[in-house]
Amino acid sequence: MDIFHQDGKKSGFNIIKGDSTKGHGGFGAGLINLDNMSPVIVDVEAGTAQVDIGALHARSDIERRIRFSANKEDLQGGGKKYWLVWVNTEVTKDGPRYSGAAAAEMIIHREIKRGYKVLADHVNKMDKALKGKVVLDEMDAQSKKVLRDFLISVAPKQWEQANPELKAQLNAE
Repeated sequence: MDIFHQDGKKSGFNIIKGDSTKGHGGFGAGLINLDNMSPVIVDVEAGTAQVDIGALHARSDIERRIRFSANKEDLQGGGKKYWLVWVNTEVTKDGPRYSGAAAAEMIIHREIKRGYKVLADHVNKMDKALKGKVVLDEMDAQSKKVLRDFLISVAPKQWEQANPELKAQLNAE
């Protein structure tokens, strides 16, 4: 379910569609299904949010041609902060809803083509969002507002049905 496309069209982008192993438990067993996962990038400075499916493979527009390090000192004191927020949806008896979300920090210093992110943190946050957990406590209040407004504008009905913990962490219960 691609809920984030503004033109209303499905992207057709899938990592794994349904049960790729058909139950045989061989090659591919244990892979995760990311059909309902969307990476939302919040630009802290600009106060904007957008979906960039390339982020599923660390190839979002802002990550291209950037060499990443887990050490902030490599940025030489510069850079622009972003939040990569993994947003998961699920279909319930009442319809689709936002179920999990987790934010991971990125800083991009475009002039020197360097960036900061901790890949393990990004992967762990994606996993938590997939499991319906909400981990947004590191985000600043303005970025949370941007994310909340974005989620509401994209799918108001899903927001109404959203995980109560997500609504609470985004201060919009």
